[in-house]
Amino acid sequence: MHLAKLTSPADLRALSPAHLDELCAEIRHFIVQAVSRTGGHLGSNLGAVELTVALHRVFESPRDVIVWDTGHQAYVHKLITGRREGFERLRQRHGLSGYPSAAESLHDVVENSHASTSLSWASGLAAGFGLTGNEHRRVIAVIGDGSMTGGMAFEALNNLGHYAQRALIVLNDNGRSYAPTVSRLSAAVSRLRQSPHYVQGRRVVDHLLERVPLGDGVRRGLDSAAAAMREMWEPPAFFETLGVRYLGPFDGHDIGAMESAFRDADAYSGGPVVVHVMTQKGRGYAPAEHDTEKHLHDIGLFDPATGTSPALTPAGPIPAEPAAAPEESATAETLNESDASVRQAEPSVPDEPVVRDYTATFTETLIAAARRDSGIVAITAAMGGSTGLLPFQREFPERFYDVGIAEQHALTSAAGMARAGLRPVVAVYSTFMARAFDQALYDIGLHRLPVILCVDRAGITGPDGASHHGLYDIAMFTRIPDMTVFAPSSPDELPVAFGHALEISDGPVVIRWPRGKGALARPIEPLPTTPRSMRMQARQHRTGADACVLAAGQTLSAAAEAAELLSSEGVEISLWDPRVLKPLDRAMILGAASHPLVVTVEDGVRVGGFGSLVNDALQQLDASTVPRITQLGTPDAYLPHGTAQELHAELGLDAKGIAAAVTKTLARITA
Repeated sequence: MHLAKLTSPADLRALSPAHLDELCAEIRHFIVQAVSRTGGHLGSNLGAVELTVALHRVFESPRDVIVWDTGHQAYVHKLITGRREGFERLRQRHGLSGYPSAAESLHDVVENSHASTSLSWASGLAAGFGLTGNEHRRVIAVIGDGSMTGGMAFEALNNLGHYAQRALIVLNDNGRSYAPTVSRLSAAVSRLRQSPHYVQGRRVVDHLLERVPLGDGVRRGLDSAAAAMREMWEPPAFFETLGVRYLGPFDGHDIGAMESAFRDADAYSGGPVVVHVMTQKGRGYAPAEHDTEKHLHDIGLFDPATGTSPALTPAGPIPAEPAAAPEESATAETLNESDASVRQAEPSVPDEPVVRDYTATFTETLIAAARRDSGIVAITAAMGGSTGLLPFQREFPERFYDVGIAEQHALTSAAGMARAGLRPVVAVYSTFMARAFDQALYDIGLHRLPVILCVDRAGITGPDGASHHGLYDIAMFTRIPDMTVFAPSSPDELPVAFGHALEISDGPVVIRWPRGKGALARPIEPLPTTPRSMRMQARQHRTGADACVLAAGQTLSAAAEAAELLSSEGVEISLWDPRVLKPLDRAMILGAASHPLVVTVEDGVRVGGFGSLVNDALQQLDASTVPRITQLGTPDAYLPHGTAQELHAELGLDAKGIAAAVTKTLARITA
């Protein structure tokens, strides 16, 4: 029994070819038995046995990083890396994950359960290793089960080739995802690469070009002829077109052939390499091989003798869940623990405030930080000028990445860079950031990576209309666990927020700011030396007993005007600048709770945004009464084009609208 003696990938290198064949048979039997008792992904793992063995014999995990796409084909990898006993509780509470998990093993770098992300991870990791002096570490992305059909994979291929990043891409081609894959790429490449006519024709032309002494004009003509032949015999030649070297196809069940191909790819230092391997999904288990629809891709409990129900009893009882920790008042998850004493504002704003551009302020702040920290890199999605990153590119060209119109790839490659030790800053408009919510949630957030997302054009932007208003970023990003969301209320608050963001190393950060200019509110305060729980506290601007207004980001100026209007009518309010929308400041929430009315104001969707977080925090306070809350924001509708001032006035988000909302709600309370 070779499998029982297998404790780490290094054990594979002592086995002979015959012993490796025996091991592969044992692995298949083990996986069938284990999955029959727990359910899970069967067919894809049965097809990846020899491939996984070959990878671990050539490369040295965890020094060399293997990213699985999707992660459901990593069961064999888990076995080889010492987690055999955990399969008794595969996919069960407190048991082994069905996907790679960094919490389980150093051999799992990312939890990669969404398809088509591995190449972006590889791009980011390769960039990070190159900039941190770890060029000796190799990055291998195993992409299969249809993942190459996802558009994000092509985005990443484009950037891997453009930047000549050293990464090995293993295309595990089983012709399917869950069911047959909707793509002709793999089949076409396979047929053409195996065609003797293609090989013979290509060799003839190459021989002519290399051996015959020709003039430049004739050589150019033959170059064109070679390109024409290439297109004739190899229509999907986009790998080389994108700057990605192609090797294959190879038999994905021939360990020796794959090891040779992997070593050849490893020796190539000119950029990324694709090694194309052909595998059979469900190999070695007759019920999976004969399932023409899915090859038992995913399956519940089953009888391993037949591959069908009735199922066996699950292995072992599930232990009782541990007792939950007692809840803190005012929501421990969303409140920024701080001194409950009221913090007053600095001296009042001058009569003639200085006006500055938010994006220009960001540019200066980022460059100053990058001069101090060589680990800071900047990423944009085809909008380097609009997001203020061109000056950064001029000063730090080797630390600047323009990924093209590929926001998804931008965020996942940033996750890879962060995992490799860099501090990536991604600058994207709010409206375009919506394209990459999945990547923010599962690639950055799930791994608690210190990526700084700089969200420009947040809120109502004006003339570009419904598709360009930045109304959804607060609702999106506050839904991500361990995400910190900053909302500077003025341009001079932006450097403060950025400085605090750099101090956060255990999770991602969003800094959102509006389009255009804003008035400076006060001198930039020095960076604090306080722990995370005390960072960037909310600031109270005025005190009043009738109501409390919490105005997020740029809405603070309108709320301050509303406070003056209300004061002239005999209504005195407390006014807070939250500064950090998540986690909420405990002192701010406790201060707000002492009023009969709390009004939240935000330049984003009312439902699910900042106001909803405040409402939830107030509801969870250990208090006999909870104040009435009114949430002001944009409605559940697509907004038309128009100036920000016009739309704010129409939606009641200007000074008059905020004051009217306070007066109207107070009248209802006292009626």
